[in-house]
Amino acid sequence: MIEGGDSGEFANLAGVVEVAPVQGASRSRTVSCVDTETADGLVRIGELSRRTGVSDHVLRAWERRYGLLKPARSAGGFRLYSPGDEGRVRRMQAQLARGLSAGEAARAALAAEQATAAGPADGPQSGVAERHAVLADRARTLARALDELNEPAAQAVLDRLLADFTVETVLRDVLMPYLHELGERWGRGDVSIGQEHFASNVLRGRLAGLARGWGHGHGPRAVLACPPGESHDLALLIFGIALNRNGWRIGYLGADTPLEELINTAVDISADLVVLAATSSDRLVGLTADLSRLAGTVPLALAGAGATDTTAQQIGARLLTADPVTEAQRLPAPHPDRGSGRP
Repeated sequence: MIEGGDSGEFANLAGVVEVAPVQGASRSRTVSCVDTETADGLVRIGELSRRTGVSDHVLRAWERRYGLLKPARSAGGFRLYSPGDEGRVRRMQAQLARGLSAGEAARAALAAEQATAAGPADGPQSGVAERHAVLADRARTLARALDELNEPAAQAVLDRLLADFTVETVLRDVLMPYLHELGERWGRGDVSIGQEHFASNVLRGRLAGLARGWGHGHGPRAVLACPPGESHDLALLIFGIALNRNGWRIGYLGADTPLEELINTAVDISADLVVLAATSSDRLVGLTADLSRLAGTVPLALAGAGATDTTAQQIGARLLTADPVTEAQRLPAPHPDRGSGRP
């Protein structure tokens, strides 16, 4: 099966259809995520470690030796780290990947941040345009490396992207357009099966790293799956990463999930939301009764090119029509001052 089919993503025409309310979403539910992220976006070192893939021991060493991290303090005395700290860690990882020593990498990461903060001489608008140009250039470099089956070069570009831009920006503005284009090129016969499989597996490996630990925390729990016969799940994986960064815990069942297993899992873990993604409407044929039963138990959302407004209305589900990152950001983030209200 061609993984490039994931380019159908959650919709090809983002934002055309209004998002319908989730059935049953009005029920009272409260959560606590104080151990994961504050309302200001600050996180404790364990969460920073999970997001970057760097152990907390190494992060503390980088903070102590090189001043790479600049934590604030909570009322209880805990160190809290900002998105800026995460950005510096990712910049240092990119420099280490180039072969610099730890000290040299730290100095380069700090210097890059200072240069970014100074901004271009032509003002803010020029700065935005410059960042868009950099993003587009790196997206082209990534596509070229993947076409050439050059895994080290592709990983290096991804390192630089994640160092200089937010995870959400990289997912929405680089990876999703690339997957869409990959699917179109496959349809035209412009890429080989080997190229498509290589690119999909490189990106899947990187996304799996970003997904590490996404079941931890105290936020609401979402179960993500594809229906039977659906093998394209990279867009769903991207959605899960973005949703986790918005405070949700993720239970990922992935491709080709039997409906009975999905229903049992959602009930067993008291899921707050189930998202089912399909690239073809054929994947949902004959599933109306089972999906209606699921939607009567837990809020259900349908996603992908195979999900239609008609099907969603028949089932009593929400239809996700925008790109995965935007849809994840639209779902309400858990409130840090509430505790779980689920029975």
